[in-house]
Amino acid sequence: MRKLLFTIVLLFPYFVLLHSQSTHSLTLEESIEIAKSKSFTMLNLAENLKIAEFNMKSATSRLKTHIDMTISSPQFTETIESWKDTTGITFYYPIKELGYASTLTINQPLPTDGNIFIQNSLSSGENLENNFRSSRLRSRIGFNQPLSSFYAYNSIRSSLKRAELDYERSSKQFKREELNLVYQVSSSYYNLLSLQKSSEIALLDLERQMEASEISQNKYAAGLIREVDALQMEVDLAEAQNNHDIALLNETSAKNSFKELLGLNLNDSIALNSEFKYEIVLIDPEKAVELALKNRLEVREQEIQIELQKLSIKQQKADGMIQGRIDAYFEKAGINQQSGVGLLNSLKNSYNNLIDRNANYGVGLTVTIPILDWGENRALVRASESRLKQYSYRKEEVKREIETEVKNLIASINSNLKRLQVLEKNVLVAEKSFEITLKRFSDGDIDSQSLALERNRLNNAYTSHLRAYINYQLSLADLTRKTFYDFRTNQEIQ
Repeated sequence: MRKLLFTIVLLFPYFVLLHSQSTHSLTLEESIEIAKSKSFTMLNLAENLKIAEFNMKSATSRLKTHIDMTISSPQFTETIESWKDTTGITFYYPIKELGYASTLTINQPLPTDGNIFIQNSLSSGENLENNFRSSRLRSRIGFNQPLSSFYAYNSIRSSLKRAELDYERSSKQFKREELNLVYQVSSSYYNLLSLQKSSEIALLDLERQMEASEISQNKYAAGLIREVDALQMEVDLAEAQNNHDIALLNETSAKNSFKELLGLNLNDSIALNSEFKYEIVLIDPEKAVELALKNRLEVREQEIQIELQKLSIKQQKADGMIQGRIDAYFEKAGINQQSGVGLLNSLKNSYNNLIDRNANYGVGLTVTIPILDWGENRALVRASESRLKQYSYRKEEVKREIETEVKNLIASINSNLKRLQVLEKNVLVAEKSFEITLKRFSDGDIDSQSLALERNRLNNAYTSHLRAYINYQLSLADLTRKTFYDFRTNQEIQ
């Protein structure tokens, strides 16, 4: 019984570890979906997109009605005042006041950069020394409008336009980084698949070498080969074992890196689909270039820079123009000042006074005329216009770079496909050749050195085919990243 309990206690941590592990049998598509949902890179980019979305929402909210209330209740102040009589003697006395105030402002921005507002306020102050109270009520409707927004620069519309462009840029950046992640996952996936296949190749090589070594030992025992040939076979077997151990170590290291990229627990176990299937994809170069120019952020980013620079030029020109502003208001106010009156009665008297008193109103035009700035504003405008030309030149340069990049990539894809098809046949030939060579070695027609050369040829054929397959798949993934279009499924990436 004690031995059983001891065994359970000893193995308990291993049971917990096994229970916490998960096994993932992954295809490339499944790996990409896991990375999109768990990768810290995508999580950060998603937050950047939310920031741009909230900024755009803030810009659109500027055109909506805003209501604010300010309350100062109560406010106590104590000061020392002085008074000089006719004899020149100065008397000092304290003044203690208790005040209450509140202001409600309703402001409606206008698309013309102006605004209409309604402001209601009440305030009351009481002198605690002589019980004297002063109350005031005020209600004002006002309007102000900068005239330059009609012919020069409208800050509200420009801010909204900037926010929309920033949001569009962030959306495209998110999609571009998502495609970059897809390519990064694809590259890591195929790298791990390559190492996984290399481990299989190393294992097959080890098994073949063990078989050849066994044949060699039997032939040496029978006196059919020299001792040096038997020893060489032992060296080759040790080398094959070492190559297999190294392949397994590289595969384990790549699996950890792959799990980290996908956001999986490092204790989890993963296995990749090792079927080396591929599709022959026909690509129209003109269509690929057209899609790249339409979808690539680099082009749209230059267009956005051009639009933003035009807004900056417009704003800079407005600074050197005649500025005008119209202000108008209509106001009713009521005041009450007397001693021995409570707060509510004082406010009531102020209201009655507001009803009886004539209204206040005003309207005014303010004009600012720039007379002399020694060409400062004009120089800034010219500098902004030159920067606009730079953005236009850069846009055309980016278009040429993208066209060249896509055409070269398509040529590389076609080359990789042809090489892959040739190496498939090469693998079949190498496998048949090795079977024949192994048979000849078993029959004593050739020595161990010839067998080793044929084995190396077969391993090189496997490795070359594997590399060609991976290069073809990665070049297709790279084309999807650079055109926002999947030519394997003929679907545009939204």
